[in-house]
Amino acid sequence: MNKIISIVTPVHGQGARFLSEAYTSLRSQNLPDGWSWEWCVQEDGSDVHASAYLPENDPRIRISASRQGGPHVARTLAFARSTGVYVKNLDADDQLAAGALGRDIAVLEEHPAVGWTTSRAVDLLEDGSTVSFDGDPEPGRLPRGTAYGFWAEHRRPRTHPATLCVRRPLLALLGGWMALPASGDTGLLLGLDALADGWFIGDTGLVYRKHPGQITTHPNHRAGAEWEARMSLIQEHANALRAWSGLATDPSTAQSGAESWEELDTKEPDRWRRGMHQRSGYEQA
Repeated sequence: MNKIISIVTPVHGQGARFLSEAYTSLRSQNLPDGWSWEWCVQEDGSDVHASAYLPENDPRIRISASRQGGPHVARTLAFARSTGVYVKNLDADDQLAAGALGRDIAVLEEHPAVGWTTSRAVDLLEDGSTVSFDGDPEPGRLPRGTAYGFWAEHRRPRTHPATLCVRRPLLALLGGWMALPASGDTGLLLGLDALADGWFIGDTGLVYRKHPGQITTHPNHRAGAEWEARMSLIQEHANALRAWSGLATDPSTAQSGAESWEELDTKEPDRWRRGMHQRSGYEQA
């Protein structure tokens, strides 16, 4: 039986028209032998009609609907319906670059202590051109706790959270994406960073569409009371996880996370939980 990587996609009415291009990018993925993908598309509210833009005869596509709660609530509900050992984010208006899923799988299979991956992203402009950016970290391991320092200084992550691929037990431990109107993926990224080493893949993994209808164009996205509340909660959430896991306050002294997420998930979860409590000073119930 094939192992599965789950792709989770929230979609609202204005974004449904981009689903066919996202699907084309999924179909072009070459996975390692013994692997397959499933696509859990979550309609955020009524009158989305995602099925109108997707084929009826592909059993890998699973569409469901829920009350409108915003993209990160919808994404978490898609995760709840998924079955894969790894969970990959893909927004409805974005596209996976060639080979993205295979690279995510390869890293997580080869490095059992790595809990999550991110990758390089390029912007897709309305005229069809793409723009890339400098400032990515060096490809390779991202030691636990190091992503927080950059975010704390700049109030933005160094790596794009829309490119995340996460081990299922780690994503479940964090409860999925933070239920915020925006930046819930940044909150998840910093939560992952507090608990496990990550890995940055230097090859382009995501084509990120820029268009007027995306939530990042809203005036409240980067300033104002809502932005301040989002940033405050993201920081409090990250700091609580860092304290609970025994992570040093100074990001330069960050320590590695779990020795193996696969092993800890299947063999000794109690030992890992006890260790986390002992390091953080929490008492066992």
